[in-house]
Amino acid sequence: MKDTNHNKVEIIDFTNDLKDHIKILNYEWLNKYFRVEKRDELSLSNPKEEIIDKGGMIFYAKLNNEIVGTASLIKKSNQVFELGKMAVASNAQGFRIGTLLLEHCLDILKENNVEKCILYSNTKLESAIHLYRKYGFLEIELESGIYERANIKMEKIL
Repeated sequence: MKDTNHNKVEIIDFTNDLKDHIKILNYEWLNKYFRVEKRDELSLSNPKEEIIDKGGMIFYAKLNNEIVGTASLIKKSNQVFELGKMAVASNAQGFRIGTLLLEHCLDILKENNVEKCILYSNTKLESAIHLYRKYGFLEIELESGIYERANIKMEKIL
């Protein structure tokens, strides 16, 4: 009999016992492409206090009972959220996990009647930029001082 759950990705909500995964997953890609900034260290070490308690949300992607991806919706205002802290483990690339996390986040924002989703990224992350454009994110003016590594800001009107 074939195992139909094998390689099935499940998106789950943040729980305190999973809090270290957001840090582990993000540190992996930050250290590979850039560096961990003070702002990253604060929010990734204290996700409940820095994201959840401020009105944001954190989601995880689970593949074969292992947490392999994460994405956050950081509240900027009642009508604007930032898609951030999105990461997929290198050993789980190719399962559309980034796409599933993005779709889940956009669905949650629409359900909550949020008007706009913004994000900060870097054009070096070509597959991420391609994914955002595919889902209707457009480049807008980037203000300075947000993240050292950010060289592009995008938004999607929901």
